Amino acid sequence: MNRSIKFFLFILFIANNSFAQDIEKQARIANNQLREGNELYQKANYADAEVSYKKSMATHPGNPKAIYNLANAMMLQKRYKEAITQYDYLAKNAKSNSLKAQSHHNIGNAQMGLNDYQKAVDSYKNSLRINPKDEETRYNLALAQELLKNQQDQNKDNKDDKNKDNKDQDKKDDKEKNDDKKDDKKGDDKDNKDDPNKDKEDDKDGDKDKEDKPDDKKKDPKENDQQDQKQQPQPGKLSPQQVKQLLEAMQNEEKKTQDKVNAKKVKGQPVKTEKDW
Repeated sequence: MNRSIKFFLFILFIANNSFAQDIEKQARIANNQLREGNELYQKANYADAEVSYKKSMATHPGNPKAIYNLANAMMLQKRYKEAITQYDYLAKNAKSNSLKAQSHHNIGNAQMGLNDYQKAVDSYKNSLRINPKDEETRYNLALAQELLKNQQDQNKDNKDDKNKDNKDQDKKDDKEKNDDKKDDKKGDDKDNKDDPNKDKEDDKDGDKDKEDKPDDKKKDPKENDQQDQKQQPQPGKLSPQQVKQLLEAMQNEEKKTQDKVNAKKVKGQPVKTEKDW
């Protein structure tokens, strides 16, 4: 072997050794940052723990432990959508089936926090497909299914109540229109039934009264019509009693709807089941 080849191999060995040392150094730094984040996490200082985990990920990209713990820190800060992004990466790319199952489990927890119970059910099922023996996931699946059913029932009740209110209002509007038409028809019938000879008799009586009492003035028929109008409810307007009855009916319907909603509220919160390293 000539000297040039030996020299080249020597340089290559040094370069590889130096590169390996750099990799090892970066790994140590990343692990230190990860441990620092874990210590902050245990003290419930989740915001600072998140910073340490992100530093660890920058030093050693793709480290599953840092990604998983970062997602946990985001979860406990109720930043569910961001946490789902991190868990989803692990669920698709992690080499360990255990880590994949845990990631699907915690995606379900985050979706529970968002009240997206249908997606939570799907995520817990994905976790159980990988690890069917996980009783914690099985419990959360049952809880998500129950909450989903209650949510669907409540939405159905709200929709039925809304449709019922609309139908009742339509019936009420139709009744008021019919009542107005009946009032108008009664007024017209009353005018048609007036005796035409009555005016003549009233005129004669008026003339006689005028002769007996020259100081009395003859009443204007228009004034009588105006007085009759004031005594009759105006078409299209509600009397104060009708307004009061309408308000009471609306309040009763609103109370019934609220009672139905309160009756279907589920007490208790989803259990915290974030898995940590």
